[in-house]
Amino acid sequence: MKINMSRQYIFLLAMATILLTFVLLFSFTVLIPKGKEYREQRTNLRRVEVDLRRHENFNDTTAQELKKVQINNRHIIESFDATFNPQRFQMLNKNYFNSLTLSKISQLTDEDGFAVYEVNATSHINSPKVFYNFLDAINKGDWIIGINFPINFKREADVIRSRFTMKVYCAKYDSNKTKDMNAKVL
Repeated sequence: MKINMSRQYIFLLAMATILLTFVLLFSFTVLIPKGKEYREQRTNLRRVEVDLRRHENFNDTTAQELKKVQINNRHIIESFDATFNPQRFQMLNKNYFNSLTLSKISQLTDEDGFAVYEVNATSHINSPKVFYNFLDAINKGDWIIGINFPINFKREADVIRSRFTMKVYCAKYDSNKTKDMNAKVL
């Protein structure tokens, strides 16, 4: 029996065999090894994406907490940038005292990035309660002020003479900024 095949059929069969061999060789030499790398990289990418989402969530919650703290403490934050003005301080607090005098003692060494100035204050008050009201007003004032102990009270006729020192804290500025550091002090 004789098999009659046309030349086109043989050519097509040879091309199909060569193509099948090429596909099998390509898949076993290139695709399968690269597929393992792809799966490993996809797994690593998923881990990185999970870490990224976790860090983004942490960043978002931290940013929200920071905004809340900034909103709740805006007055304090702005107080560090406020310039201390002795005349304005006396004017704002004159209703607590019969008389109030301020004198600058000296500039102390800087503490934790803040310029610190010590001020000596002498006042005449009617009762110690007025002084405590003054302390409450300082906490709500425009500056960051710490009252140092001892606070000396001395009775003089109808009034009480008080003498105390206070530290005024203001933020230190970079020399690159246009604000003059001397304008921030007494």
